[in-house]
Amino acid sequence: MPKADLLKTYRAKRNFSITSEPSGMGASDRSNKTALSFVVQKHWATRLHYDFRLELDGTMKSWAVPKGPSFDSDDKRMAVHVEDHPISYNSFEGDIPPGQYGAGKVIIWDKGTWVPLEDPHRGYRAGKLKFELHGHKLKGRWALVRMRNEQEKKQEAWLLIKEKDEYARPASKFSVVDEMPDSVAMLPTPEAPLDAGAAGAKPAGGIKNSPALLEGAVKAGLPAKLQPQLATLVDGPPNDSLEWVYEIKLDGYRMLTRVEGGEIRLFTRNGNDWSHKLPDLVKAMSSLRLKPGWLDGEIVVLDEKGLPNFQALQNAFDSARTQNIIYYLFDVPFYDGYDLRRVPLTQRREMLSSLLESSSSSHIRFSEVFDVPAADIIASACRLGLEGVIGKRKTSAYLSRRSSDWIKLKCTQRQEFIIGGYTDPKGSRAGIGSLLLGFYDEDKKLRYAGNVGTGFNEKTLRDLKTKLDSLTVRHSPFADASGMDKKSHWVSPELVAEVSFGEWTRDGHIRHSVFRGLRSDKKPETIVREKPMHATSAKSATASSALSSLKVTNPDRVIDPSSHLTKIDLVRFYSLIAPLMLEHLKGRPVSLVRAPDGISGQLFFQKHWEKENMQGVDQLDPALDPDHPPLLEISTANGLLSAAQMNVIEFHTWNAKKDAIDKPDRMTFDLDPGEGVQWPRIQESARLVSIFLNELGLKSFLKTSGGKGLHVVVPIKRLHGWDTVKGFSQAIVQHLAATIRGLFVAKSGSRNRVGKIFIDYLRNGFGATTVSAWSARARPGLGVSVPVAWEELESLASANHWSISNIHERLDKGNSPWADYEATRQSIAPAMKTLGYKPVKETAKH
Repeated sequence: MPKADLLKTYRAKRNFSITSEPSGMGASDRSNKTALSFVVQKHWATRLHYDFRLELDGTMKSWAVPKGPSFDSDDKRMAVHVEDHPISYNSFEGDIPPGQYGAGKVIIWDKGTWVPLEDPHRGYRAGKLKFELHGHKLKGRWALVRMRNEQEKKQEAWLLIKEKDEYARPASKFSVVDEMPDSVAMLPTPEAPLDAGAAGAKPAGGIKNSPALLEGAVKAGLPAKLQPQLATLVDGPPNDSLEWVYEIKLDGYRMLTRVEGGEIRLFTRNGNDWSHKLPDLVKAMSSLRLKPGWLDGEIVVLDEKGLPNFQALQNAFDSARTQNIIYYLFDVPFYDGYDLRRVPLTQRREMLSSLLESSSSSHIRFSEVFDVPAADIIASACRLGLEGVIGKRKTSAYLSRRSSDWIKLKCTQRQEFIIGGYTDPKGSRAGIGSLLLGFYDEDKKLRYAGNVGTGFNEKTLRDLKTKLDSLTVRHSPFADASGMDKKSHWVSPELVAEVSFGEWTRDGHIRHSVFRGLRSDKKPETIVREKPMHATSAKSATASSALSSLKVTNPDRVIDPSSHLTKIDLVRFYSLIAPLMLEHLKGRPVSLVRAPDGISGQLFFQKHWEKENMQGVDQLDPALDPDHPPLLEISTANGLLSAAQMNVIEFHTWNAKKDAIDKPDRMTFDLDPGEGVQWPRIQESARLVSIFLNELGLKSFLKTSGGKGLHVVVPIKRLHGWDTVKGFSQAIVQHLAATIRGLFVAKSGSRNRVGKIFIDYLRNGFGATTVSAWSARARPGLGVSVPVAWEELESLASANHWSISNIHERLDKGNSPWADYEATRQSIAPAMKTLGYKPVKETAKH
């Protein structure tokens, strides 16, 4: 049958002027490949399902698998046969618009090649296909079997079955849809080994100088500007070390090269053209005779030991003697008419290496990587006195932003600060005594971070004094002058200094600091306090890695008799949602609800550290809650899963973070319905609370509680203490209860709220907690607290609309309904004035 006829049904169901799905018209989809392709697309349509597609006879034969594949040979997963799709559909990932067939989000959950184990044409007609899969997630032998007496139905029902082989695993041990939920679109397509029947071989000559052969390369014009990818500071190497390579962290300036029409231009990370400052490098790059493209790297000056010296680099620019600058190149995002940003890092580097092979200049070098354990390369770098290393995920794309796929691991603490003033010199020193340093906080205020008085030579002191004299101002640029010398001289915050230091003190100042140089390539307004994150694997691979290394005791123990959900179901749930939930847990004291005998047994609440070891559950500074054992924090997937293994079901967080425990950063209103209140009344109450908060000038966010009610959350600036915030939230509740008596009450207690809703403001007191977003609840059905948009309120069926059983259906939205939460930090002072609330005198909490 002609291909056009096979796709007739597919095209008839879609309006290609609206949807971005491929039409399959025009040139052949085959792209000269000989291996047969397969793809599995995770599709959040009316119901979440997995679209399983096998290439055969020029199209993708397709089945919708509601529960997704299983590696358990005893699981026979329903697979509904649907219309053929074009082969070009294999690369489709995105949103099908509302009103279109299959409207919803689509991701490429797995892809690869497949090998028929029998005649595929005969098997397809007979309703029994046997094949071998070579994907990122699905491997080994599988079968698709048509159910009997289904041939006459419009949509045939088949079964997708895992054959018994070395990859088969019982469902109690492994669930591929739970433990590997994310897209593989950015990864190269796995090829079947030759002995498995894969006929295609890669073109001779590999990928050298041939961007068209790279997986993920897209034809594109050369952009005029390019923002570089930036690395994220982390607190330690990632667990999945085999997925990373490491480069020396070069102590220099980031520099990007644009090549077009034989012209070489060099740009800083901020887009400033420095070609005129680096004529020798321009000449050296020109000698490579490169085709149009963008190359990325770092410029340095080496000392007598061959190590990068940042002050020497700065001196080279100050003296206009840049001939000794060396350019280390490490990436090529664009080349020869192709956008290579989606090409895996290792392939981009292979191409770049080949482009630099002809270089005869000692000033153009390829930045080598070390494919060794992170601990070894970090230890070597630190012994040599280097700043640290950069880790890069082998399969990562090039992203013009800060990314967790590139990470910084430093030997010592080091970052940029803004100079806001200086002190007079003492003794024989000339120029200045020390520099007063700062950074911008989340409210864009310049915070004092301490002084630096070492690391200068006489020339540096003279040059700094000249620059500072031209920036003198009368008043301090810092938001708070406490801790600074009263005789300090103030300057406009325009200079950026790089400083290494030993540690941060509890009051937010650096100690044992050393000046490294000025940074003319970084804008003052971008300087914030760097806080190391925990290195992650792929989006949720850290959670998957933690799960694979976690010993779960009694995995089949039923913890919820009403739904027959087991302990391993709960642990897998927390592995699945860890990347989403950690955004709400990090930095906050957390309390745990534990259920050793399941939810029908005794529950107990744990707020402080106990002797039991829950690996990854951290102790906070005892000073945060004096006279008690330390509070707890969970900041990693490992900690979350370890807690679930120790029978923790619920996670509750404070309304403040550990770095400013006396200043709440949100108000929470828990809408707690009394006996007899129906769900529509709860929805109405949430709308009314939101409307009133809007009238006060406060934007609020909504989440399901996972239990009976809803939570309305107001992000606020950290300007007031607990007494003020709790008192103001109480005033809001009292006003609503007095104004809408038939719906709200301001007093707790079951008798007070029969047929009404108590708005619980007590959550806003010191030490009080609210269940975290994405936490399960220790209630029948194991509902989940989920962030939602206000526009979704009408569509919610209950407070436990989502549970750990159906949470997959919500993962297409993730935290996006709260995307502007952090940017909405707001002062409550105007709202207090509008309501006529006067702040109370704060009492010390600890």
